[in-house]
Amino acid sequence: QVRLIESGGGLVQAGGSLRLSCAASGRTFSRCHMGWFRQTPGKEREFVAAIRCSGGSMNYGNSVKGRFIVSRDNVNNTYYLQMNNLKPEDAAVYYCAVGDGNALSTFAYAYNSWGQGTQVTVSS
Repeated sequence: QVRLIESGGGLVQAGGSLRLSCAASGRTFSRCHMGWFRQTPGKEREFVAAIRCSGGSMNYGNSVKGRFIVSRDNVNNTYYLQMNNLKPEDAAVYYCAVGDGNALSTFAYAYNSWGQGTQVTVSS
């Protein structure tokens, strides 16, 4: 099994940048994908971005396309979500997750393991 530990959340002014980290440990597989989701109180979990565990192919939600970048550090087995030009509507608890295969799924049910979440707050 894979355990995911998130970090990097905080308070940032609109237009600023923030980088989230997701460190993976434990059992890993050769074919998997890492997803980033976000959620605010009273709303369903929203897809943000995904990347194959092997790197390469990526996918982004329409609301963050062109502003956010997902990447992987193979040496440290860590995934990142670089968030640029942040907007107040980006404020949420952000979660990283891992699923089987290379589908880069936008659906939360396709992921097996989840991080604890990290809070991102964006001021106007």
